[in-house]
Amino acid sequence: MNRRVPSALVTVAALFASTGVASAHVRYVTPGSDPVSVLEFLVAALSDPFNLVVLGLGGVAVGVGLAGYLRFRPAQHDIAVFRSSLADYRDLLPWLLRLSVGLPLVGAGFSGYFFAPIVEPAAPTFVRLFGITVGFLLLFGFGTRLVAAVGLVAYLVGLALNPALVLAVEYVPGFLALALVGGGRPSADQLVAKLAADDRTLYSRIDPFYRAVAVPFVERVRPYETYVPTILRVGLGLSFIYLGVAQKLMNPGEALAVVAKYDLTSVVPVAPELWVVGAGLTETLVGVMLIVGLFTRAFSGVAFALFTTTLFGLPDDPVLAHISLFGLVSALLVTGAGPFSLDAWLHARDVDAGDPAATDEGLVGGRITSNDSR
Repeated sequence: MNRRVPSALVTVAALFASTGVASAHVRYVTPGSDPVSVLEFLVAALSDPFNLVVLGLGGVAVGVGLAGYLRFRPAQHDIAVFRSSLADYRDLLPWLLRLSVGLPLVGAGFSGYFFAPIVEPAAPTFVRLFGITVGFLLLFGFGTRLVAAVGLVAYLVGLALNPALVLAVEYVPGFLALALVGGGRPSADQLVAKLAADDRTLYSRIDPFYRAVAVPFVERVRPYETYVPTILRVGLGLSFIYLGVAQKLMNPGEALAVVAKYDLTSVVPVAPELWVVGAGLTETLVGVMLIVGLFTRAFSGVAFALFTTTLFGLPDDPVLAHISLFGLVSALLVTGAGPFSLDAWLHARDVDAGDPAATDEGLVGGRITSNDSR
């Protein structure tokens, strides 16, 4: 074992940097893989001293890195400028959310599946019409809140009928966020709202919906817009934990099949079991950190890197199925952690301590400005 420790020091960095290649939705690329006993798999993976050293070094490296940052806080002004720059895009957040949800739905409609590629109902015409219609309405930003509510209900009904749809659970926070922020700009909702709000336009005289329904609803939900970052990170965090635990650690047969199919052991020469455990633990860690809201932007960046690695590492993986994850993670880069997060607590502590680098802007989310009432 002592002879293998030096090589473990080199391997751990490469493994955790490349583990995203095995982090796709494994059912998409390896349907029908042979089942493998979870207990036997974990015993085999964790009984190898080399595997334990690599995983242990990875965990220590992450822990020391995070603790070291909290202790020494390097480049605080640079980080504050970075956060503030990202926060400047907050008024475009509704547009980003619409693209994140609308594009994969259009792709699902044209491909004939319902939210997730492994769910192909017996009524393909309805599925195609649903995906294309809801997706394009979101892309155009027309009736955004209503369309998002319809999409959310459709997903939840589908999930109740087919639990496999849990693979696409990121649509839940996406739809909820859109129901709160609306279409934003640029969108058809913004254009229609401006026409309806101006008493001098002909349209304002024939639209009974704007003042009677849309405006009161927007005023009712406006106080909850500040919780959009919380909804996104908790929803994405649960999705990552599911992918890491249920799809990797508790389903090693299909995960091992991914490693074998793409010869991932030639990329980083370690045992297939270490690939699977490393990918599962990495995704689980990202999920936990997003849920608690600690280093939210940093771990959103890690998640984005995992998806990018998957995109280039698994050539036949359905890219459209991951656009929602790409977009929602990008939204968290803009918003930060939001309320009920450790990031917010750390920020409040720094402000109380008089830290000049702890600016209010761009650190913990905030209200998303929106000019539409649809």
